[in-house]
Amino acid sequence: MNQQHESTRSNLSAEQLAHATSLGLAERVGDTLRRQGLVLGTAESCTGGLLAGAVTAVAGSSEWFDRGFITYSNEAKVAELDVSPDALHHFGAVSEPVALEMANGVLLVTPGAQVAVSTTGIAGPGGATPGKPVGMVCFGFAMRVGDGISSRAVTHVFAGDRAQVRQAAVEYALRGVLELLGAPVNRR
Repeated sequence: MNQQHESTRSNLSAEQLAHATSLGLAERVGDTLRRQGLVLGTAESCTGGLLAGAVTAVAGSSEWFDRGFITYSNEAKVAELDVSPDALHHFGAVSEPVALEMANGVLLVTPGAQVAVSTTGIAGPGGATPGKPVGMVCFGFAMRVGDGISSRAVTHVFAGDRAQVRQAAVEYALRGVLELLGAPVNRR
């Protein structure tokens, strides 16, 4: 990195740097989706539209992004994404089974999308329960394969305040989509 670029980077606020990181990741996601002829959809709870916002901040994203669902309440998860009330009852909204159902639900209700990502978590400062600390976010990643859907879930606990947890979740989700698509990823 040259001296001038290093100096510019150090003058950025944490918020500006996070935005630049998300935008760079979203651009890479878009380039990868475009090259593979695929379209993305999102389902968000704890990130409340920040993921779709990062994606649509990229010029030309309408070529590779179909839609984003903000399903903050359990009722919205059921109504919009066909998440099972039983999964919500047995595992809770912040769980890998629900994250999987959210990601799969995007593909089931969005025929034009082949790839989906979901976020559900506890951004804080309150909301923690035993076994589910503040900062815990569950992600679902899904992709159409033949006549079916291949999906996986992962959970990560992020440090920081509410804004930091939500921003970190967006970056993690974008990196996860890159991994799903087989693109190289730097997991800081």
